[in-house]
Amino acid sequence: MARSYDLVIVGGGPAGLTAGLYASRGGLRTLLLERMGTGGQAATTHLIENYPGFPQGIGGAELAELMADQAKRFGLELEYAEVAGIDKTGDYFLANTTVNTSYPAKAVIIAAGARPKKLGVPGEEKLTGAGVSYCATCDGAFFKDREVVVVGGGNTALEEALYLTRFAGKVTVVHRRDSLRAAKILQDRAFQNPRIRFEWDSIVKRITGERLVEGVLLSNVKTGEEKTVPASGVFVAVGHIPNSDFIRGLVTLDEAGYVLVNQRMETDCPGVFAAGDICQKRFRQVITAAADGAAAAHFAQEWLALHQQK
Repeated sequence: MARSYDLVIVGGGPAGLTAGLYASRGGLRTLLLERMGTGGQAATTHLIENYPGFPQGIGGAELAELMADQAKRFGLELEYAEVAGIDKTGDYFLANTTVNTSYPAKAVIIAAGARPKKLGVPGEEKLTGAGVSYCATCDGAFFKDREVVVVGGGNTALEEALYLTRFAGKVTVVHRRDSLRAAKILQDRAFQNPRIRFEWDSIVKRITGERLVEGVLLSNVKTGEEKTVPASGVFVAVGHIPNSDFIRGLVTLDEAGYVLVNQRMETDCPGVFAAGDICQKRFRQVITAAADGAAAAHFAQEWLALHQQK
């Protein structure tokens, strides 16, 4: 068994990194466990324009690196490992990883974020990595001067579409409604961009192609009319699924799998807190995730101080 900690944080996105900063700076012996790379969804964003302190914007990966460096400066320990489950034994929680290592801690912050939701249509799984993508920043450069489709109508979908105009010759945004949910500033930019067009009231029925994406079959939800839009790439941006499977039974989740917390970021399991996109909330941004992380660390420190007095 590994050394014990005051606090283990699961997830290295903005919520987890901020929690790590506040907890370490507050004197807690803190370990952050991240399964891939720090930054979470933010790290895949080409340019973040609405995080305070960066008038010209900042790349998501760069912001994540700065956050990690700042937290490590105050003593945060960072390990790359996937947490398979969390058990309670005596006064300690055990964060059990997929490589059979267990990290004991007196308190836990769950900041595991969420993953992109899939369309669930024929051709999607088969052509993932062969033209189907969930990250324009990761894969956009592969589609220089080609036609691509973005599926979705929220902020992420329009951010993906706008980014893709750096490379693609034409970007078609497919949305199941006749109006967008995205912020007005993003809508204005998209409507004014000559490389972006829209397919309204439409859903994807099939992604076509044998070895590579060749197009998408669309169906109009109002008329039932179907048509094929040629495309070399399909970028899916229709929401997220919380990464909460590993804590089912430990804390209460809502019907969608998001963690329920109070204003102190406490779950219904004493000593377990949650922060960021894994929580049930209506507004998910880098700044709200960071705020959650700061609050979770603060109240975890309060809980630990009270718990140790007993």
